[in-house]
Amino acid sequence: MDKLKKFLTYLFLSVAAVVSIFPFLWMISSATNKSVDVTKGKLMPGAFLGENLKKVLDTIDIGPALWNSAKISVTTTIIALLIASLAGYGFEIFRSKAKDRIFSILLLSMMIPFAAIMVPLYRMFGGISKVIPAIGIDTMTAVILPSVTTAFLIFFFRQNTKMFPKDMLEAGRIDGLNELGIFFRIYVPTMKTTYAAAAIITFMSSWNNYLWPLVVLQSPEKRTIPLLISNLGSSYAPDYGVIMLVILIATLPTAIVFFLMQKHFVAGMTGSVK
Repeated sequence: MDKLKKFLTYLFLSVAAVVSIFPFLWMISSATNKSVDVTKGKLMPGAFLGENLKKVLDTIDIGPALWNSAKISVTTTIIALLIASLAGYGFEIFRSKAKDRIFSILLLSMMIPFAAIMVPLYRMFGGISKVIPAIGIDTMTAVILPSVTTAFLIFFFRQNTKMFPKDMLEAGRIDGLNELGIFFRIYVPTMKTTYAAAAIITFMSSWNNYLWPLVVLQSPEKRTIPLLISNLGSSYAPDYGVIMLVILIATLPTAIVFFLMQKHFVAGMTGSVK
């Protein structure tokens, strides 16, 4: 009975693994084929990777799009981690009934879909454009600002701060550190796994963000990689081999970030403190 249960478990996990990895493998295979082979559903790798790559380099401005996505994602990640960790630290370490009520209201904001606030947000940035054009419509700042404060990240840091050893706070105060000193010199190094997990989540979310950049970015030279891929797919005669190659290139940064920080990510998601 135990052997059958073990066999069924491994069988289920194997099927789930194949289903999960198949789209990625098909994308890699399609990047080496012609468009007509992709539309026919060819699964085996072809011999047109070099030709597709030449088309990408010669006809598509993929470099600026990757650079725009990188600037937005890195900046958003750094600012979001700082703000969310400070907020989560404050909500947990300096608890009070008033702060708990504010935190509950903050969690309720997670129930509001972004599409519901997109129009008011656009009108707000449209008004800002008339006063401060540098942070208004069609700027990188307008893409970054709505993403730097998220209820999920604040909740994530607050929950992980519950694992933070409180005696380290007292030791820091006895040594004469102020609260900012304790935060940056004790809390941040101790919670590095939490920061790693939050960094991966924020970076991937920002890198793959499509809807808000589509609305707020109007200049072709400022478009991000998801917008570039969307434009390629909506052309009159899309070259699916080229599109798959661009998608593969766009996937590499997030994959590299994840695999480099995989151990810290798992530890951070399980609430480990080191």
